[in-house]
Amino acid sequence: MHRRVEAITEIDFQAYVDDELPPDRRIEVEAHICRHTAEAIRVMADLRTRDELRLALAEIPHTPRGATIDAALRLERGLSRNRFLRRVRRVAAVAILVGFGWLAHTQVGPLGVSEVVASTPPPAYVTDAVMAHRATLVRAGMHSQRAAPAYDPAEIRAATAIVMPALPQGWEVADVQIFPSTFGPSVEIVIRSEAFGRGSLFAVRPGSFDVVPATLAHKDDLSVVYWQVGEVAYALVAKADSRDLDEAATGLAESLY
Repeated sequence: MHRRVEAITEIDFQAYVDDELPPDRRIEVEAHICRHTAEAIRVMADLRTRDELRLALAEIPHTPRGATIDAALRLERGLSRNRFLRRVRRVAAVAILVGFGWLAHTQVGPLGVSEVVASTPPPAYVTDAVMAHRATLVRAGMHSQRAAPAYDPAEIRAATAIVMPALPQGWEVADVQIFPSTFGPSVEIVIRSEAFGRGSLFAVRPGSFDVVPATLAHKDDLSVVYWQVGEVAYALVAKADSRDLDEAATGLAESLY
């Protein structure tokens, strides 16, 4: 008589990727993903990301900077958390800050996005993102400049080593360009969304390894939400309500894990 197999849960997938399952349960998970192609692709992507991270850490010199190690560990922990747990953690953090009243109001924006403190300027790539965004607005007004809406994330990664997040359903890609930046080639995607209208998604390799959560900044009349995952930094730029932009940026960031 066969033993009844318990349902495979998201926790099992995470433990499988982290090598924390006993042999019998690991076999059950492997049997499950063999029958479910979509879940197999997702698990294999997580395994690949885990192995790439471990390989990168193995190549770090014997005396790495403490900040680099901390960032790598934060990223590795992030890979094992699903979207629900990350959302709960953010909501809990906001609730704690709300208990302090004015502190939450002045330092935490809508939906828990961190707002840049006046004395702490955003990273330099945010300025590049805003410049690229304004350049796309100029291009859009010129009849001689044809838009290039063809979007191929695999080709972008092969050419620039920049991994692009998964775009939500309903987003329309109006233009895709490779721009020069302070840090080398960058990717600028002009998108249209019902939530915040016309905006741009900017991505670049800033030359440092870090994990930066979605953070809100303002540049003149534009709102910017920027974040970083490993060696790639991103910025979502639009003239829109910061809450809508934050929600969209959070979804983009989560698609990278």
